[in-house]
Amino acid sequence: MKSNKSAAVWVPAIVAVAFAAGLFLGARFFQSGSEWNTRVKIGEIMDLITEEYVDEVNTDSILEVSIPDILAKLDPHTVYIPASELQATNEVLDGSFGGIGVVFSMQNDTATVMEVVSGGPAEKVGLLAGDRIVTVNDSVVAGIKIESENIRKKLKGPKGSAVKIGIKRSNSKDILSFEVVRGDIPVTAVDASYMIRPGIGYIRVNKFGRTTYMEFMNAMVGLRAAGAKRLILDLRGNTGGYMEPAILMANEFLGAGMPIVSTHGRAGNIESDFAGDGQGAFGDTELVVVIDEGSASASEIFAGAIQDNDRGLIVGRRSFGKGLVQRQIELPDSSAIRLTTARYYTPSGRCIQKPYTLGSSDDYELEIYTRFDNGEGFSADSAKIDTTKIFTTAGGRVVYGGGGIMPDVFVAGDTTGVSPYYIKVFNAGMLHRFAFFFTDTHRESLSKAESVEELLSLLPSDEIILNSFVEFARDKGNIPPRWYYINISRDLIVRQLKSLISSDVLGQAALFEVSNESDPAILRAIKELSDGNAVSPVSQ
Repeated sequence: MKSNKSAAVWVPAIVAVAFAAGLFLGARFFQSGSEWNTRVKIGEIMDLITEEYVDEVNTDSILEVSIPDILAKLDPHTVYIPASELQATNEVLDGSFGGIGVVFSMQNDTATVMEVVSGGPAEKVGLLAGDRIVTVNDSVVAGIKIESENIRKKLKGPKGSAVKIGIKRSNSKDILSFEVVRGDIPVTAVDASYMIRPGIGYIRVNKFGRTTYMEFMNAMVGLRAAGAKRLILDLRGNTGGYMEPAILMANEFLGAGMPIVSTHGRAGNIESDFAGDGQGAFGDTELVVVIDEGSASASEIFAGAIQDNDRGLIVGRRSFGKGLVQRQIELPDSSAIRLTTARYYTPSGRCIQKPYTLGSSDDYELEIYTRFDNGEGFSADSAKIDTTKIFTTAGGRVVYGGGGIMPDVFVAGDTTGVSPYYIKVFNAGMLHRFAFFFTDTHRESLSKAESVEELLSLLPSDEIILNSFVEFARDKGNIPPRWYYINISRDLIVRQLKSLISSDVLGQAALFEVSNESDPAILRAIKELSDGNAVSPVSQ
């Protein structure tokens, strides 16, 4: 009896997996007699199960569960999107939506935050990409085979209502608790655009969506009118999106015929090849692009085009290393597959996709943490570069393929001021919570400020801000003061609080205006531009 029961559970599941494989891959395999016979065999088996199996089987339900398992045997970026999730998935790149402002995917039975929408409710309380959602309103949602749509329903709710989320974060042994107030989330690509120094503009782009190119062009027009002849383009944490906006943006800086990117399909043949058309508006703009390990896909296309053409300087840390191209294919039931169909190559001919193993995503996802364990975040010499994949830029400089884009100027991660106390208050979301509390308490006076400079002049002394925060963390977060560590983190805590308060009062762009003044990568970018190290070859 026991063996029969086991068979009753597994036989339909196994056959359904085979059936799913036939449905999605059959068209590709409909070429030889033996492959056709396999498809016939699968159909006959499904007919036998439908007609003669002892229990009634919902093949559609089994199929929905089986498809992600099939695709999981491929590369880490090929995924299945159920019909119930497709709209929410597309909205992040296409327009605006409501909710808490996170994009997640199911990884090993756990919802993993893939993106925190800039300026959204989740970002305001301190959620981060990579966080694992363990509980929603005290209900466990991890490791129990729950469908992602059910998690999405738990996270959704009326605007202004709150949801309590339990998070597992890689640098914390404890489950972290966040309360997020749901709201409307405008999806904009440009977080900030302002004159960071006389003659130098700054733009931060958080994604490559449908509106990114136009947002970028509008920002550039404004900076040009303000006198910007040099530009810092900040792509840190930009995980990519659509390839087209990255190509259009690169074209604005490149001369006619300068290659941008090419894609190669299954047989290694060139599927598409893009180059500058000579109509770019910013060929005379000196450029620095800032990247880090969170810069991926379309961000790497842009950075690779600039680096390989020796068009500007790349500053920061090694990028993520995603050189695979996905095509989203919508199926008749309004579900979709994002299928990897090609690899993209930068102008020097390198593919910067980092290594992966088919059917295994764990090591791939943890590779970023491994970099920091190896010291790469703090020393360029610690980067594990595949030195056998050597390429040269248009000017003859050596660059490497096979694992992200190494910057021309490496800037180590800044851990100044990081202490056990800081990590605890940061992970608990206390910095964001205090900033909102402070802003809300003093909103009448702070709202008079029309600029970051005016706002900062209205704030109390650093000592008062710090002491108020420590008391708040103790009373609201049950985090006792540890003054030895607080003094180590004093400047870091105060700087971040000022950035967050500025954002709450004046908007998202103000956060970067404050934080950039102590950001090592941005300060280095300013120095490189000021020293004339990013001269445009297009204008010569």
